[in-house]
Amino acid sequence: MKRMLSGIKPTGRLHLGNYIGAISQFAKYQDEYELFIFIANEHAITIPIEAKDLRKNTRDLIALYLACGLDPEKVTLFLQSDVEAHAKLGWIMTCMAYMGEMQRMTQYKDKTAKGEKGVTAGLFTYPALMAADILLYDPDFVPVGQDQKQHVELTRNLAERFNHRYSDTFKIPEPLSQTVGQKVYSLTDPTKKMSKSESNPRGTIDLLDDPAQARNKIRSAVTDSLGVVRYDPQNQPGVSNLLTIQSVLSGEPVEDIVARYEGKGYGELKKEVGETVFTFLTDLQARYRKILDEKIVDKVLEEGAARARKIADKKISKVYRKVGFTI
Repeated sequence: MKRMLSGIKPTGRLHLGNYIGAISQFAKYQDEYELFIFIANEHAITIPIEAKDLRKNTRDLIALYLACGLDPEKVTLFLQSDVEAHAKLGWIMTCMAYMGEMQRMTQYKDKTAKGEKGVTAGLFTYPALMAADILLYDPDFVPVGQDQKQHVELTRNLAERFNHRYSDTFKIPEPLSQTVGQKVYSLTDPTKKMSKSESNPRGTIDLLDDPAQARNKIRSAVTDSLGVVRYDPQNQPGVSNLLTIQSVLSGEPVEDIVARYEGKGYGELKKEVGETVFTFLTDLQARYRKILDEKIVDKVLEEGAARARKIADKKISKVYRKVGFTI
């Protein structure tokens, strides 16, 4: 079975776009791949975050992943900070990377271009740690969106550089592009991705939003003046966004939904999508609360870290021998 790895930063609440674009895919991948998912809490502190918020975000994140259908018997779920090899290999990858490569990475480049103050050295070097996160586990695939491909390319370059300098050590991972159509956009501006940094809270549906409020957000979603229900992301992004949400959450193909709405208006579509979202969030949050009440998060993380360490510790020992750290 091929191996896949992904990580997520616990820096904010998960939203519907996260579920449709990533988590729902992981629920499928767990039956097709040996899947490793880590909570990137070391990356989270590259920007200021209160310790209590980091703890809560991390616990919520794991509980929501489990509530969304990830099975800890099939998926290795763990905290980055629970596996020391991440930081160890992160330093080695930092020493393999060139300044120019780091300066071209999008997050650092964007923040410095805007003249933001307080940009940390951690934000500058985090792509090297991200490369270490991946290379420790020799994954065949790393699922990425368009904005993350740059990081996988850097990871591949660093792996090849290390292999050339010290002999073959790391598998060169392949980026696995996001499924076409599995992207969710803002409900207030459907030309932009749904985001946790959305300035208008009505544009984003958090997985822990009150279901009734989420339903109202759908009913007030921006559409267009054409009045025809069609899947046409270029010319009708708002309607297409609603169709994507309905299709993924209900399991009904988009073309079947469009056929049902021939001669019908946007109001009816919004009503159906709103009810679908309401039911989805109600059921999801019930599972989430049950998981927190049963206090299984710690057990899942403990077992996941133990499985991850077996692989990561073996790899870092091999790396240490090759670079001359063990004498």
